[in-house]
Amino acid sequence: MVYTFDSATAPSTHRTQYFEMFANRAIYNDGWVAATTPPLPPWASGKTIPIDDYKWELYDVTKDFSEANNLAAQNPKKLRELQELFWIEAAKNNVLPLDNSKIERMNVDNRPSLTRGRSEFTFYPGMNRIPEGTAPSILNKSFRVTANVSIPSNGAEGVIVTQGGRFNGWGLYLLDGKPVFHYNLVGAQRYDVAGPDKLSPGTHTVVVDFKYGGGGVGKGGLATLSVDGKKVTEVTFARTIPFRISADETLDIGEDTGTPVSEDYHVPFKFTGTIAKVVILLGDEKMTEADQKAKEQAAENFAVSE
Repeated sequence: MVYTFDSATAPSTHRTQYFEMFANRAIYNDGWVAATTPPLPPWASGKTIPIDDYKWELYDVTKDFSEANNLAAQNPKKLRELQELFWIEAAKNNVLPLDNSKIERMNVDNRPSLTRGRSEFTFYPGMNRIPEGTAPSILNKSFRVTANVSIPSNGAEGVIVTQGGRFNGWGLYLLDGKPVFHYNLVGAQRYDVAGPDKLSPGTHTVVVDFKYGGGGVGKGGLATLSVDGKKVTEVTFARTIPFRISADETLDIGEDTGTPVSEDYHVPFKFTGTIAKVVILLGDEKMTEADQKAKEQAAENFAVSE
């Protein structure tokens, strides 16, 4: 674009440009723009139309910069010329095949995925800014979050683990020394599973056990908060996050590096105690590796005694 610095009226040297997103297409060439009319709102889930059924618009942007006068009906020959040019440019730039699904493509099955097929994840302090494609997906399933923490003599507060932020997500933290699991459903619904008592100095195991109700995506379930093996409280969630937790927020251990998942605190709200580890387990019937080894050892001991 440097040549325009000397002459603002110089003709563009970029004569052709294709555009495509979710099968909504456009092509620019020498002052003309042909574009498809989006057939559906971007949030319409599960609804698609055949690629060839998209309607096209045509504009002469040398005379109509705001694209107010659709010339598709008056100049079908020019429209056809630009449509064919789009397919040529699309083939050159590896745009094909087109896919006009929307929310389905933004689902948590990120590509590439480091989590697919895994059910147990262990995190340690300092493991921050973990993107959603690398973090365990707690969506549309049961899950358990287990945090092993140590509380100093003067008490502790702060984020233990969180994923997402102000507009969607969840977090486990100590607020005024009391354990809180906060679940934020796009800001429309919020659930607090909170204990009434501060954690005393020493080591503790804080567990959030969520049992998904099933029956589809975004359904509800029961969240139970336990401390040192004793149930503290439980809360029923009417609904849960169905698809992506966030496009740009991350999973963090020991602090919140993005926007706060709850209005209870200001970021980064670093944990002032000590975190030994945080284990996230996905699914209803699965066991941790330690549980599995303990079960196998118990079976061996039983066999020996027999």
